[in-house]
Amino acid sequence: MKKTIGVIAHVDAGKTTFSEGLLYHTDTIRELGRVDHQNSYLDTHQIEKERGITIFSEQAVMKYKGDTYYLIDTPGHVDFSPEMERTIMVMDYAIIIVSAVEGVQGHTETVWELLKKHQIPSFFFINKTDRVGADVDRVIEEIRANLTEDICLLSSSLTQELDEEIIEFMAERNDKLLGLYLSGNYSKEIWIAQMKKIIKENQLYLSASGSALHDQGVIQFFDNFHQLTETNYNDQSLKARIYKIGYDDQRNRISFMKILGGSIEVRDQLSYIDGEDKINEKITQLRFYNGENYQTVDSADAGQLVGVMGLSKTKAGMGIGKVDSAPAYKMIPTLRSKVIFDSSTNIREVLTAFNILNDEDPSLQLSWEEELEEIQIKVMGPIQLEILKEVVKDRFDLEVEFGEPGIIYKETINDQVFGYGHFEPLKHYAEVHLKIESGARDSGIIFENLAHVDDLSQGHQNLVEQHIFEKEHRGLLTGSTLTDLKISLVTGRGHNKHTSGGDFREATYRALRQGLEKADKILLEPYYGFKIKVGLDDMGRVLSDIQKASGIFEPPETIEDKVIIKGEVPVATFMNYPTELLAFTSGKGMINLVFSGYDICHNQEEVIERINYDKDADMEYSSSSVFCAKGQGYVVPWYEAEEKMHCG
Repeated sequence: MKKTIGVIAHVDAGKTTFSEGLLYHTDTIRELGRVDHQNSYLDTHQIEKERGITIFSEQAVMKYKGDTYYLIDTPGHVDFSPEMERTIMVMDYAIIIVSAVEGVQGHTETVWELLKKHQIPSFFFINKTDRVGADVDRVIEEIRANLTEDICLLSSSLTQELDEEIIEFMAERNDKLLGLYLSGNYSKEIWIAQMKKIIKENQLYLSASGSALHDQGVIQFFDNFHQLTETNYNDQSLKARIYKIGYDDQRNRISFMKILGGSIEVRDQLSYIDGEDKINEKITQLRFYNGENYQTVDSADAGQLVGVMGLSKTKAGMGIGKVDSAPAYKMIPTLRSKVIFDSSTNIREVLTAFNILNDEDPSLQLSWEEELEEIQIKVMGPIQLEILKEVVKDRFDLEVEFGEPGIIYKETINDQVFGYGHFEPLKHYAEVHLKIESGARDSGIIFENLAHVDDLSQGHQNLVEQHIFEKEHRGLLTGSTLTDLKISLVTGRGHNKHTSGGDFREATYRALRQGLEKADKILLEPYYGFKIKVGLDDMGRVLSDIQKASGIFEPPETIEDKVIIKGEVPVATFMNYPTELLAFTSGKGMINLVFSGYDICHNQEEVIERINYDKDADMEYSSSSVFCAKGQGYVVPWYEAEEKMHCG
């Protein structure tokens, strides 16, 4: 049986040390490494060794009692959570590490929400029981209060008789087992079979405790885990999920994928969809990775993780065969930073390096501002920028800095307008009429075609839709990306002889821009959903801070001497608050911040003034139209263009 398991945790909970213990006890490694000794098996990058944290998801293969396990060690720091979320998609089961001292922390809750979203069955290992202040019972109660009530401590081995606690726990949640239990017909075999079933259905979460650093409880936990998990990869048709793109030292591109059904072989033609294009490419090599080492193989089959060479346009999250694309990611960067480099550096080298990094981490959303010759990236936080600087130097021998991270704003409208664009310089012709309406928050751009083929050919209609979606369009307030709009093509006109390539792009862009000129424009900013837990004495301070930060909160919930406060707040005013909270609560306060979407900017006028975007100086966009008279093209400003349109 093949099983892919992920080890996930808040940073410093002991995740990598726990993984090291599993590898040691399954004879994958001969000696136990340690993070603080910079010799752990899965922290393969020098940057990880020096900083003592996991930055990149790495995998190992281990065998235990006849089963093959693909172990993925994921980043624990919130700045690298997009990397973690991409790997979650291919896990069969997850092991969540929680510190017995710190308990459930902010990022633990984020991890839990991601696992629930992707429906990954999970186990808990409460680590660091050797430390002063460790309290397993308290942590179990924290998990019940903050994550799930369906958790039960499994303190004995399944080779022994089950604890009365777990027997009763399961009987309370299963009518069949309850009937057997009440009638005195308890059977360990039936209970274990049911445990396997309800664990896989996310109805039961078992936990154990120990100290990974001192090798206490790790293999006992894993032996129970082994007996309570199962997979079934019997589908013969080819299905696969790509979860990571990587490059080796020779800059060979590797598509890391999990085979969900069927098999692949070297020299097979693999078909996949990139946007609207169907891509066919030949597999040139297959690699099974184990830490930083790999072996080449001729084939890979269902249940295995494999690195595939020869694919040039694959992306993380992409499905192959009858596999849907990945659901929208929850971990979204909210900050943007400019890449700064010396003028003597070849800009193409810098772009090449960042294109590779963007391929590996698509959340960077690399953009190249050609007029300014400026590279911009999106990031989760300042730690990510520190790591990126080191990665660029280490891998590409380039010295770069980054500008101060700024908030990523977006723009929308609050009404309905019609936009008109006409492009008719000599020997060119295209006209587009659009209806532009405000959409629901976080709905993105929705397109509807209301045009008739009697007015505009189907091919030209398709061109308009293509130009709406071919890039992110800029708003007029700050030049930020447009979102939350429904854009409908009402009508348009082309010319059999004079309409040529790019004419409908010009007309579409101008129609969109002309409509925006007339609209009630709104600036949007990213918001955090927060959950804060502090002592009652600190509640007043926290509520005051939330109000000062332009946030909103629900009525606080009191539990003994603690209070839980939930709400939403702009990222711009709260991104540094975790440090402040820890300071005034002497490290006892807990905060969980998760991107919750975009909403109206709390200080719109101030931001517009600071950014100082000049819509009329934007060379790529114009709200004016171009008409032709007496063999000469001439420009008509946006406020006069509608009267001159050719379509009725």
